[in-house]
Amino acid sequence: MERKKIYNPNSNESINDRRVFGGNPHGILNFTKAKYTWALKLWDMMEANTWFPKEVDTTKDVIDYNRNLTDAEKRMYDLVWSQLISMDSFQTNNLTDNINPYITAPEINACLSRQSYEEANHSKSYAVMVEAICDNTDLIYEMEKHDEVLRRKNDYISSVYEELAGDVTDEKLVLAMFANQILEGIYFYSGFTAIYALARAGRMLGSAQMIRFIQRDEITHLLIFQNMINSVQKERPELFTTELKAKVYDMFQKAGDLEIEWGKYITQNQIMGFTDDIIETYIHYLIDDRLTAVGFEKLYNAKHPIKWVDDFSKFNDQKTNFFEGNVSNYSKGSLTFDDF
Repeated sequence: MERKKIYNPNSNESINDRRVFGGNPHGILNFTKAKYTWALKLWDMMEANTWFPKEVDTTKDVIDYNRNLTDAEKRMYDLVWSQLISMDSFQTNNLTDNINPYITAPEINACLSRQSYEEANHSKSYAVMVEAICDNTDLIYEMEKHDEVLRRKNDYISSVYEELAGDVTDEKLVLAMFANQILEGIYFYSGFTAIYALARAGRMLGSAQMIRFIQRDEITHLLIFQNMINSVQKERPELFTTELKAKVYDMFQKAGDLEIEWGKYITQNQIMGFTDDIIETYIHYLIDDRLTAVGFEKLYNAKHPIKWVDDFSKFNDQKTNFFEGNVSNYSKGSLTFDDF
């Protein structure tokens, strides 16, 4: 498969002929004419959800970090940021270099470009948090050089991306979509929940606020890839062979094992409301949810063990006022995730 041409004036491709990949695009982005209307809805949602890291107040988190966290909680907090920094750094480059050059639907190209910006914005948010709160900024940014478990997780995720790059084929690109679904829908969640667990106990509320913004973005990113996968299944059903499905299930199982190991490692069974058993069941629940969203069978039939996380991540239902100043009414946009 070759990278798409930036400009292709000889293309006669109609909207009906347009494909997620393998098409013959003109190269002109026309928001008034699109085949994949879900991409236009997601673009509007992403645009409406625009936010900036410096709007989040971290003043009280500095006090909590220095006075009110246990050593185990501080260790977990630092490791969470180190891992999230790695993930969004990978994804910013992966979208630009490995995915978008082969996607031939301009409305999807636009969403992926917006997503790449948002991943970089998350990196900026981590810089704001780490610089303001943590003891050793350089250590957090280079933690994989000192922490074997983080290094092993980063090595595996990056190796999957590298394997799916190179000489791109139809199957590789489909598997890359699943790899991105896994990254957006599995790998972030131990870290997210760890921060929410601290905030549930009344600490690190600014950090939870930042995670809430980030998670809202990540949900739209997850929806991009789930919709891409579902669209390709309709366009190219012959690609979804028994062999490919087996590879997908294997990817999810390995990703789940890695995320469970990470969640247990950062918490060490010392974080209230987020035990080893809960971590394992929660990740299995997420895997089942992500698989069924793209028409695959569940692997674990796991039930949601910590429904308070879903409530805690919402913007409008928080009993505690995390939003101060300009962020106090940050319920933006009229679209809901139910539209997808």
